[in-house]
Amino acid sequence: MNTETMPDSVESTRALLKRGKYVSDQNLATMLFLSLKLGRPLLLEGRSGVGKSELGMVLARELERPLLRLQCYEGLDAAAAVYEWNYAAQMIEIRLAEQDRSGDKDGLAGELFSERFLIKRPLLQALEETGASAPVLLIDEIDRADEGFEAYLLEILSDFQISVPELGTIRAAKRPIVVLTSNRTREIHDALKRRCIYHWLDYPDAAQEAEILKLRAPTIARKLTESLDELVQELRQAEFRGGAGVKAAVEWAATLIELDREEMDPKETSAGIAQILKRHQDGEVNAVADALARGAE
Repeated sequence: MNTETMPDSVESTRALLKRGKYVSDQNLATMLFLSLKLGRPLLLEGRSGVGKSELGMVLARELERPLLRLQCYEGLDAAAAVYEWNYAAQMIEIRLAEQDRSGDKDGLAGELFSERFLIKRPLLQALEETGASAPVLLIDEIDRADEGFEAYLLEILSDFQISVPELGTIRAAKRPIVVLTSNRTREIHDALKRRCIYHWLDYPDAAQEAEILKLRAPTIARKLTESLDELVQELRQAEFRGGAGVKAAVEWAATLIELDREEMDPKETSAGIAQILKRHQDGEVNAVADALARGAE
């Protein structure tokens, strides 16, 4: 790990994230700093849209390291996440050897399960990265994977090694920076949590939201920022189905900028809610918009 580029304090960690236009509070910066300092994975849990995956991407960009991303899903196995053998290439090699009667059959058997026929997936790539700096490994939505795959990760996250029966144990020469995310659709096992620095990432408060909008949409008018921030906070307090994500709010701000808006038009509130919540502008959305408009009167 290239420690010269690593933040050496909690404040420098916050500064690094802010350079990447990522606003963090003291608690998140502290947990991230400890993760980097101790070389332990960072597990971020929280609702969808709060910026969990974005943190891993910002780290890779600001530290100038390769980003390896593994998107988890139900049924994910080692063949898709770690490695698999190139069976098609192996069969061609066998056919060629059959035509060459003078070939060494014992040598062929050993060659078939060599690295030449190994297809490396993100987890193995993260351990074998040979660049100047170790990569950032983003394991996204681990809660969507099966519990069996979660158990498979234990060896990787504790010892940073992978056992390949045909090749032996492959260990990381440089420990990757690991960020895991979870939307908490199911409970993550304690065995995995013990191997990680844990942090619950919640929606930003009004002040943080305003700072995010200024960083991501710097040309947005102050009055528009306040109106949009108030709308998003109202939606979150109402726990409206779908969740008002930070990224969606920034995207809607960018849309309003393109439309040369300097303040929120009440007639566009329903459209704004539909965009922020990523759902059809139906009767329920319109009813919420009307309720917010009445509350503002």
